[in-house]
Amino acid sequence: QVQLVESGGGLVQAGGSLRLSCVVSGRTFSRRPMGWFRQAPGKEREFVAAISWMDVNTYYTDSVKGRFTISRDNAKNTLYLQMNSLKPEDTAVYYCAAGRAMSSSDYPAEGPYDYWGQGTQVTVSS
Repeated sequence: QVQLVESGGGLVQAGGSLRLSCVVSGRTFSRRPMGWFRQAPGKEREFVAAISWMDVNTYYTDSVKGRFTISRDNAKNTLYLQMNSLKPEDTAVYYCAAGRAMSSSDYPAEGPYDYWGQGTQVTVSS
């Protein structure tokens, strides 16, 4: 069984930074593509960023390009999301997810992700 535990969320002023972490249990982390999603109050959950299992390819939604960086440390079974220049519209619960083998076009979709964390709250004040 794969379990994911996020941390690093909190309250930050606009323009500030946060670094989210997601520790993954299980021996298959290094072979799984990983993603970050978020859900703002009253909105559907949306894709934020993803990274392939070999750390070769990264994907971002347009609204975070240039501000967020996804990375992974396979030796530590940990996924990261460095968030800079935060905006109030980034306020949401952030979830990490572990996927199965997928094509590049599948990364933004929720379906190919088998396991999800419980989420961590990020609040950006104006």
